[in-house]
Amino acid sequence: MSSTPAHVRYKRRNRRKRLVGVGSVGLLVLATAWSIAAGAAELSVVDVLQILSGEASATNETIVWRIRLPRVLSAIAAGLGLSVAGAAMQKVLNNPLGSPFTLGISQAAAFGAAVAVVVLSGTGVLVSQYVIAGSAFLFSLMSAGAILLLVVYTRATPETMILTGIALGSMFAAGTSALQYLADPSDVSAIVFWTFGDVGRPAYLELGVMSSVAAVATGYFVYNSWDYTALSAGDETAAGLGVDVRRLRVNGMVVASLVTATITAFVGIISFVGLVVPHIVRKLVGGDDRYVIPLSCVVGGLLLLVSDTVARTAFDPVVLPVGILTAFLGAPLFLYLVIRGREYW
Repeated sequence: MSSTPAHVRYKRRNRRKRLVGVGSVGLLVLATAWSIAAGAAELSVVDVLQILSGEASATNETIVWRIRLPRVLSAIAAGLGLSVAGAAMQKVLNNPLGSPFTLGISQAAAFGAAVAVVVLSGTGVLVSQYVIAGSAFLFSLMSAGAILLLVVYTRATPETMILTGIALGSMFAAGTSALQYLADPSDVSAIVFWTFGDVGRPAYLELGVMSSVAAVATGYFVYNSWDYTALSAGDETAAGLGVDVRRLRVNGMVVASLVTATITAFVGIISFVGLVVPHIVRKLVGGDDRYVIPLSCVVGGLLLLVSDTVARTAFDPVVLPVGILTAFLGAPLFLYLVIRGREYW
């Protein structure tokens, strides 16, 4: 049976999507090797392979196993989790501006960290990094919970959810500024340092928590990717295809908020990754969420890993927090994608 032109175009598009996927995974593997080897103590790829196989000096083993490998894996896990959360939020809200930052979750985490540093320390509570992370996580969930309650009890539209997120973000940002104004100089420094996203903070325990939550969230969204694709045709069409639209939106917001809150609690605010990466992927492979969601994970991990490696090596011996670099590069990149390619959404 001869192929029709439409069938040929369909096969060609799918081949391109598979090539993009294979190429992204290959680039992530290469970037991982480069990131482990790059740094003040220069290591070759051969050195890294010897270290990973247990055939190297104790110094090099310490550099790789205790310093660089946790940082590299944290960058991949954080980029993966934030990107898949951003892709899901944009689809759930049916809005290209959906992301953890525009929904106020990141600002709520910063406010939670400020509360731990200023308020809890003032009451005599021993404020460790776990207390700060726990407070940031709690306030992140409060922000996400407020939006979810709006959805459940008022049947809010996606536009209302975005506007509510912007309002909550402004409120939490104002609260953080107020605490900084009232805090001691040392506490102000601690708050400002926390708000700079930094993937060098998590140890293996925190990395395990982040990776587990990100993996479960990714599995959920990949499993429901066909339903999210059906949402692109409109709520009525999706419902006609057997999709429980309301449950899909609520569950999607819960899972996306949970993974965002977990990652933000451990690495601080890393803006624009969750917003920009899904748009980059849609430009490459189109709007089919069966490809957009898994590819966003790979490209998100790759983007944050490369950004962090550049941030810690470009200005050696100064190490920039990766959140500064993603914010600096993400804003113009997002504007370019919006201005030059609105037809892909």
